[in-house]
Amino acid sequence: MNDKTQSMLPWPADDLSSYGPVEAKAVGRTQHYVGRVMHRNWLSIPHVTHHDDADITGFERRRKQWNAANPEHKRTLLPVLVKASVAALQRYPRFNSALNADGSTLTARQHYHIGIAVDVPNGLLVPVLRDCDAKSIDEIAGETSRISEKARTKGLSVAEMSGGCFTLSSLGHIGGTGFTPIINAPEVAILGICRTQDRFLPDEEGRPVLRQLLPLSLSYDHRVINGADAARFVRAIAEWLETCEFG
Repeated sequence: MNDKTQSMLPWPADDLSSYGPVEAKAVGRTQHYVGRVMHRNWLSIPHVTHHDDADITGFERRRKQWNAANPEHKRTLLPVLVKASVAALQRYPRFNSALNADGSTLTARQHYHIGIAVDVPNGLLVPVLRDCDAKSIDEIAGETSRISEKARTKGLSVAEMSGGCFTLSSLGHIGGTGFTPIINAPEVAILGICRTQDRFLPDEEGRPVLRQLLPLSLSYDHRVINGADAARFVRAIAEWLETCEFG
């Protein structure tokens, strides 16, 4: 038990049934383990979250054009975000590092393994896609689909969830405008993605133009990364999406 937990007040021990009808159920093994990991990471890492919007108006137009021309190889946003994250990690390698337990050693990684948070019936699992720098968008899409389905149906081995350099956590299929994802130690950052929003913004002449904006939330370990670099990192992802071509 560390100093933080020792100084906490004890957990409330109320008899909840005294207030009204209740039903007690044991927390599932997976959810219980993930909860312990999240609790450790939240207590151990000084989290800061930077929020920004990526203008993906042009990206979405190109993506829909690609999908119309290639109905057998339709592309979604998440695999492209994996490639955008790899590009940002290459540009800002400090984000592709790992901090040891006592914070005394920072290890620079020379590989690009990306974790994808998957919502499963009994909690949350994070399969890791390996060597994403060497894989195409379509290869990443296929692997993401396979490993996500396995996570939801059969579960994953420890090896399939180990070795991640950076993690993506997407709520885009549900909603939201921003959140604070918890860093997956020993990684030093994690990117949260919410649902695309339509918003009117002024053009160069001040006229309102409807744009599609993607909310991005980057949580980072403030022992390793400062706020200015976090802002640059998210901008790098946004700029990559704005300029990437399908082909």
